[in-house]
Amino acid sequence: MTQDNNADVLQYDNNNAPTLSSGLNVLTILTFIGCAIQLLGSLWTFFNAKKSYDGIDKLTEQMNSGNMPGWAKRMMGDPETMIAMIKKTYENRIPIVLLSLVAIALCFYGALQMRKLKKQGFLLYTIGEVLPFLTQFLFIGAFAFTGVSMYVGIGLALLFILLYSMQRKNLVY
Repeated sequence: MTQDNNADVLQYDNNNAPTLSSGLNVLTILTFIGCAIQLLGSLWTFFNAKKSYDGIDKLTEQMNSGNMPGWAKRMMGDPETMIAMIKKTYENRIPIVLLSLVAIALCFYGALQMRKLKKQGFLLYTIGEVLPFLTQFLFIGAFAFTGVSMYVGIGLALLFILLYSMQRKNLVY
């Protein structure tokens, strides 16, 4: 091989390297924003768990009063279920926040890996998306999966996993 051929071979990978697609770019940016929001939410829940626990009587009174509209009662679910969920959240606040932080880190690191077009990022991201729901089921119970906000959270997680799975063709490393 001549010197010119060597230079051409060495520069081949740099010139034809795969680039980040616009869809994957948008998804990872949204993931970083979602991680920041989830971090704030997890810390807020942790630091306000005692306040929520102490306000159970007031919450019960509000839910059983006639002042609360029917649509609000339906969104909050059964009062006994809500009280049990608040108690379990307070009792298990430390493992819940720790596993939430692990899930956020997995999602963030997985998105970083996918920005580098690495396939392992999808697996890390998916584990990070599923871990909070598993944590809530294990520490709070099945009644944690009631209410509109939980269904919205599950829907968003499934949507992002589906959107990332459609972008897996762009992950080459």
